[in-house]
Amino acid sequence: MKARAHMLVSGMVQGVSFRYYTQDLAQRLGVHGWVRNTRDGQVEAMFEGEKEVVERMLEFCRRGPSGASVTNFKVKWENYRGEFSGFEVRYW
Repeated sequence: MKARAHMLVSGMVQGVSFRYYTQDLAQRLGVHGWVRNTRDGQVEAMFEGEKEVVERMLEFCRRGPSGASVTNFKVKWENYRGEFSGFEVRYW
């Protein structure tokens, strides 16, 4: 089953390669979408793909890469749209 999740994490999540590791994992798992830093110090991402692999992405983001300290994790499940052809790092 295809799924779409919009995720937002806060804590020590910028300056620790969170976006790089998220993009790397998404590309290895075949998840489409994007990840970006927000101006208020959070990391935001949109994931689309098979539900099981989207859940693996969310599991990674709940803890982040080494050096990160996630203190708040929010996810909103949305209807799958299939609007992305790959996974990218976005800037603002």
